[in-house]
This record gives sequence, structure tokens and C-alpha cells, in this order.
Amino acid sequence: MRFITKNYSALTAAWLFAVGAVQAQTVEPVTNLSTIEVRDFIDVAHRGASGYLPEHTQASAVMAHALGADYIEQDVQLSRDGIPVVLHDHYLDEISDVADVFPKRHRPDGKYYVVDFTLKHLQQLTLKPRVNDKGERRYPQRFGLATTSFKVQTLAEHLALVKELNRVRGTDTGVYIEIKSPRWYHQQDYDITAAVMRVLEDAGYKEGALPTPIYLQSFDPETLRRLKRQYHVDYPLVQLIADNSWNESSVDYDALRTYAGMESLSSYAEGVGLWLGHVLTGVKDGEPQWSDVLSNAQRAKLPVFVYTLRADDLPEGVESHRQLRGWLKQAGVTGVFSDFPDKK
Repeated sequence: MRFITKNYSALTAAWLFAVGAVQAQTVEPVTNLSTIEVRDFIDVAHRGASGYLPEHTQASAVMAHALGADYIEQDVQLSRDGIPVVLHDHYLDEISDVADVFPKRHRPDGKYYVVDFTLKHLQQLTLKPRVNDKGERRYPQRFGLATTSFKVQTLAEHLALVKELNRVRGTDTGVYIEIKSPRWYHQQDYDITAAVMRVLEDAGYKEGALPTPIYLQSFDPETLRRLKRQYHVDYPLVQLIADNSWNESSVDYDALRTYAGMESLSSYAEGVGLWLGHVLTGVKDGEPQWSDVLSNAQRAKLPVFVYTLRADDLPEGVESHRQLRGWLKQAGVTGVFSDFPDKK
């Protein structure tokens, strides 16, 4: 597994690029990962620079690139016409104006599902800062300008954006893609895994020559096995581990966190994604207290990525984002997902 070094430049430059003001430079894209220098720690922009701009928007991805993220995350859902789009939730209620634009398009449960809208209709929506079930902003201190128009992006558009930003800025920022809820999509008569792989192939992600560095991740073990078995994926796959209470799938994630579980997933995954709440059990006398899951992963020789660090929502006893990131790095973690990829 190979990681990336960065050439950092000003936030202003990348932001101006997003509105067409930066002149192109002649920089060769990444074509062979075997030539890339290994990094000792990886910072993944969680849904882009989502601590500063609404998650998974084009602007959030551009800002993450400018802030020096090593990878930018793309969660993938499907439109009604089967097009992979970059959104975290199955439904649109908490992150868009869907109830205003299409007030009658909800299901009997009252929710507006991404898969019930064609791409054309999704792109009529405006993405907004995330709200809770009461309609209150989840993080009220974050970006909240209601008059700014952010639109739904396809996975293909995100891949092209990162590639072009790399070319212009002379960097090797990667993409970190999550295939969301394959079993749920199967129940809706969609194959989200096949749809994502078609987009990746069309974008040039093929054996021996990748447009950017890439990870693929999923909470579903069978999806990762399928990527190896059917698609012969040779770039890194990461098994995400949830808490069983989230009802992410029928998988027993408690069992996966044991040493035996880590050993079993090492047969098909090159890394594991762990929730911060399963890794850090507390802070005592100013020192972090770790669960056994880190040592279990290390014994199984699995690189660990921890999600999610938020500077405005720190665990009890943690003084700063920088401190938490430093503790995780010292504990042997390979990388972290953060809403604030510049806070290192």
C-alpha cells in the first residue's frame, strides 16, 4: 500500500480555481503508484472540508484540496436513473431543500430518498448545512449562508475535479470512495457496486495506471470480497466497522473488532476503518485510554483509519483537534478522517 506526499499551496489559489481564475500549468497526472513516496500519516477530508462548507459539495472538495488533504472522501448514493452521486445519506431531508422543491415526493415514512429522484431532479436541489430532525443546524457555528447555491455532484464530476486540481496545482491528492449500503440498494433493485465500478473504469481507474491515488471502502464485507473476486481490484480496500446499534447491516461488527475478526477481514481488505468511539475509551490524567481494537488490528497487520475528528465536537477530556490527531498518530494509526483537514 502506497501513500502520497503533498505540495501545499495557498487556499486562495484553489478557491480561485473553482471559479475559473487560475491558469493551467503543465503537470503530469499520477499514472503509476509504484513511484509515489510512502507517507507516515494520512489526512482524509471527511466529505470534503465539511467543517467549513456544506458536506460533499464541489466547494467543499476544492477547499479540502487547497487545505492539503491527502485524500478527499466521496460517499456514493444512486439516483433513480442509476447514476452514482456524492451524498452521504439515503435521503435528502437533512441536507437539502427537497421538501420545498418537491413537497409531495416523499415515501410513506415521510422521507425523501435519493434513489427516488433522477439526476436531473437532484440537480434542481440546493445543498445546505446539515440539520437535525427538528430542523436545527447540527453545527450552528459552521457555514450557514442560506443564499449560497450548492448543487448535487456526480461521482464522475468529483473524480474529474480532483484530477484537474492535481494537474493545476501539481499535487497527488487521492479519492477515498465509500460504496453505501449495497444490500439496501439490492432490495431497491439496484447494483450500486457495479454502478460505481463503471464510473471508475470510465474515469481511467484501471490496473497499472490510475488517474489519482484511491481507496475503496464499505461497511459490507461481501462487497469488498466481490471487488476482489469479480472486479480484480488491486488498489486498497478498507473494511469499515460500525457500531451494531447503528443497524448499518446484519454484520456483527462487535465480532469484527476482535483479533479473530481482524484476522478474517485481512484476507480481503488492506485496511480497517474504525469509529473514534471504539478506539478512544476516555482520557485519564491527561493521557488517552485505548481499547483493544487497535492492538487487534496491529496484530493482524492491518492499517487503521479512524473516523471522524471534529474540532468543534471533541471527546470529553480532549483539549484540541491537534492533540487528538497527535495521540492517534502516536498510537500507530495510519490516518484519520476529519471535517477539518487543515488542523494538523
